[in-house]
Amino acid sequence: MIVGAHAFAVDDLARGATTSTPAHAQPASAATIAAPEDSTSVASPSGVARDLTLKQMGSYGAIKLRGQDPNGTLNVSVRNDEVVTGAKLHLVYTYSPSLIYSLSHIKVYLNGEVVATLPMDKETAGQTVSKDVVLDPRLFTDFNRIGLQMIAHYTLDHCEDPYHSSMWTDISPDTTLTLTTSNIGLPNSLALLPAPFFDRRDNRALVLPFVLPAQADAPTLRAAGVVSSWFGALAGWRGARFPVTPTAPADSHAIAFALPNAMPAGVKLDEIKGPTVIVMPNPASPPESGRKLLVLAGRDTKELQEAANALVLGQVGMSGDRAIVKSVDLGPERRPYDAPNWAPVDRQVSFKELVTDPGQLEAAGFNPSPIRVDVRLPPDLFAWARHSVPLNVSYRYTAPSNYNDSVLNIGVNDQLLRSVRLRPADPSGVERQFNVPLMSGSEARGSEEIRVPALRIGSTNQFQFQFHMDSQKTGLCVSAATDSARAAVDPDSTIDFSQFVHYTAMPNLAFFATSGYPFTRMADLADSAVVIPDAPDVHEQETILALLGQMGRWSGLPALRVSLVPTSAVESVRDRDLLVIGTGSGSSLMEKWGKGLPMLIQRSENDLALREPADRMRANAPTGRAALSVNGPTAAFVAFQSPYTKGKSVVALAASASDRLGDLLDVLGDDARVNEVRGDLTVVRQKVVVGLTVGDTYYVGHLPWYAWVWVHISKYPALMALAGILAGLFVALTVFWALGRLAARRLER
Repeated sequence: MIVGAHAFAVDDLARGATTSTPAHAQPASAATIAAPEDSTSVASPSGVARDLTLKQMGSYGAIKLRGQDPNGTLNVSVRNDEVVTGAKLHLVYTYSPSLIYSLSHIKVYLNGEVVATLPMDKETAGQTVSKDVVLDPRLFTDFNRIGLQMIAHYTLDHCEDPYHSSMWTDISPDTTLTLTTSNIGLPNSLALLPAPFFDRRDNRALVLPFVLPAQADAPTLRAAGVVSSWFGALAGWRGARFPVTPTAPADSHAIAFALPNAMPAGVKLDEIKGPTVIVMPNPASPPESGRKLLVLAGRDTKELQEAANALVLGQVGMSGDRAIVKSVDLGPERRPYDAPNWAPVDRQVSFKELVTDPGQLEAAGFNPSPIRVDVRLPPDLFAWARHSVPLNVSYRYTAPSNYNDSVLNIGVNDQLLRSVRLRPADPSGVERQFNVPLMSGSEARGSEEIRVPALRIGSTNQFQFQFHMDSQKTGLCVSAATDSARAAVDPDSTIDFSQFVHYTAMPNLAFFATSGYPFTRMADLADSAVVIPDAPDVHEQETILALLGQMGRWSGLPALRVSLVPTSAVESVRDRDLLVIGTGSGSSLMEKWGKGLPMLIQRSENDLALREPADRMRANAPTGRAALSVNGPTAAFVAFQSPYTKGKSVVALAASASDRLGDLLDVLGDDARVNEVRGDLTVVRQKVVVGLTVGDTYYVGHLPWYAWVWVHISKYPALMALAGILAGLFVALTVFWALGRLAARRLER
């Protein structure tokens, strides 16, 4: 607890710099709509500017402001080592042409303070309007909320209906926030880790350079890979890349790995006395830039790996600018399928285990945004015995006074499962005796048991709960609507995948591209090995770090037990799942494994297997091959069964040149293209991604014997028909025998 308190104290000290008033900043009251002025009288804010889209500020699409729900919110975070020196909101919106414009306007808030009022003019009603709002940088803190509130009127009658369809404004997805920031210096303190190298406030993709010695060997790369997998797990949905450089970059924070005989250029360390973690100013950057260098050092590669393990496991206990590691315990061995980012599949799971904050399960307003619950699962689940998943949902809501069109729509992956009408509260008040009063006014509760079809469940899922609270007005002026509608999904709601078994057909690159399977079956990659070229170049090193970063992103844990070996030592890891960098000596290894592979890529020749299209569950024999001489870039994901151990898998990243491996990494980090990776061969040519199934099928996992018989018989229609006939004869003979026995007993009587 003392370390944590120290970390917050240092953090607050550093953040104090962000509350100071920049010399160029305007008074808070001056934050208004930007107007054309003489360029000589307006000084541009100093620092680096970047644009944030509506999606980056937390909106899934256009923000719809309505009479009964007139508020919208944008979320903006500021890094711990940055101070806002300027901000401009470029607002693109359209409003109703049926309003009283002298009484209608849009209010813009920043952290609860009104910073601008945008009039609604008759001349631009119903058209797309663009306006710039200058925001006072002094109002920004770590986490910020920009609020948009529509004040709209369509009549002067005191009985104005807030549900009237003429009261609307749509905020376009083209809305952006231009945020200008300057760097500030943080203390050289390990207590701030993982900041400033990773800051959870920053929603951009993480790009963190790694400074490696020339000709880094496998143990050094493994230490770097453990660290990259940790940062990949921290970055999560943002994604992460780790450029490799021999010297510290001047324009960013970086991670350096130092040995007595392999010191990064410009880095001067005292005598290394053991596994050491140091944070220091980046020697390649000006002192005022605030750039830092995190140095991991050891007297040999074994101590270097201990320093990496200590960083990812014990950084919460570090303080000061230097820590010497006494010992590291990796802890007990992990169990299969226990990755933190995967929902447990061996028991019933409650929603409170699937969200980071119970507030994510609450909604306010008459037509709020859906409550979203993300569920990631191992991709090898097989539903032979159960064709549905039991989902038990409990919920509470502000009850309507009578039956109306208030509903709860429950869906998964944007597909509707059930629509539930929300009933009025029990007038006896019995229900309220069992409710914690989270909502004002009368509240009601309900529950639904839903069987989710297994075909709608994949490895990445999102359950959506959309409340719609209908108007309770029964006539004009009968009842004034108030903003009191609240709804919540109970955190004790459950979903159960425990009836499924782990069994699937392989190879399947879709599993690898979306969840890292089969390597992430063990969250710390204990059953996996990365096979690298004997003398990897910079591009191959970057690929290794990026792949292990992806593994951390998929599993949520650093790859503490992964093996990393050169091609020449591949025999030492023959009993593991292999992730192969198939360039350099790696391509020679692929060639050694034979012509049975789906594709071989060499510098001047591509060898592609051609097969007839076949069912994914059916092994198919090759019908031919094609050897092609090409002079263009080619890269591919190739998957096949390990030539060493039955049931183990190999996934290879192959390319005509090592600088094309980045094309494969780009696909893995692109949500729009990653779903095109499939089958056992996916070829990437520039922007074109083509997935094929051309190799042999094998199976991993375990099925009960009766399920195994049924699954394998189901591949052959003739056998299924024969099995049906035999089953029918068995039933008929059993019934005939039973009736005969019954008749014999009657005759004896």
